[in-house]
Amino acid sequence: MKKGLTMHDAHRTDAPVIDVSGLSMAYGSRVVLREIDLQVARGEVIALLGPNGAGKTTTIEILEGLRKPTAGTVRVLGVDPLHADLHHRARVGVVLQSWRDHARWRVREFLHHLFVLHAPFLDDDPSWTVDALLERVGLAEHHRARIGSLSGGQRRRLDVAVGLVGRPELLFLDEPTVGFDPHARREFHELMHELADSRATTILLTTHDLTEAERLADRILILDGGRISADGSADELAREVAGATEVRWRIGRDRFVHASDDATAFVRELLAREPEATELEVRRSTLEDTYLAMVARSESTATEGASQ
Repeated sequence: MKKGLTMHDAHRTDAPVIDVSGLSMAYGSRVVLREIDLQVARGEVIALLGPNGAGKTTTIEILEGLRKPTAGTVRVLGVDPLHADLHHRARVGVVLQSWRDHARWRVREFLHHLFVLHAPFLDDDPSWTVDALLERVGLAEHHRARIGSLSGGQRRRLDVAVGLVGRPELLFLDEPTVGFDPHARREFHELMHELADSRATTILLTTHDLTEAERLADRILILDGGRISADGSADELAREVAGATEVRWRIGRDRFVHASDDATAFVRELLAREPEATELEVRRSTLEDTYLAMVARSESTATEGASQ
């Protein structure tokens, strides 16, 4: 678990920030989630991945207290989110998919309004101001612009700023960098690392950008068929996929490719055996490779189970 200080030290415990047991959800006869168990520690960054319809949105909505599960227990910061009070909700930040209903507001006045609403739940910290937050999300130059005039990327930065107003202990992010240019995406990643490392903010994000998930997440959960089919770091998941590392080389005009579980040992043997080998390249499995392989494996297992 990462260590750091947050504004809510009075609430700090070693208990999981998210503690889910036997979580199931069905809409009529359609089962979306099947007996999910999940614990998330303080300061962890978790990426929730899965194909469309896997149950990611339903899971997040249950954790946010927006849906009542069919079965199972859910505790978020020690509280059932369905019965959370205002003080609890102030400890949780949510990045939504845009504040379209506030198009006529100016950026700074909108954030100032939210700061005022959060004031009863914020510790006194002179460094945590509207202007500081605008600077952090790259909107300082647009503080007088109306929300409706912002570009897609600027609107998304505002969404992130709104989620951070209360300096939450737990932050839910849904496709947070959609519309960001590469520079803005890098700055956002740095901010997320700072929140997790220095303030022990717990972050749960959903994303279709697997590179982003690999860069941000301590753990990656793959949700498929209503179950968590994989749980681990990108490296740990890659090691579960057989033949995940490819070694490529060339001898004269001939090119060769070999899949190996231990690329280092194979390269040593190759160079000892074939010293004339050139253009040596070791290609580790990317998270995209691992994700696709695991989803395919999960689908194959489900198909075999249904046919028996």
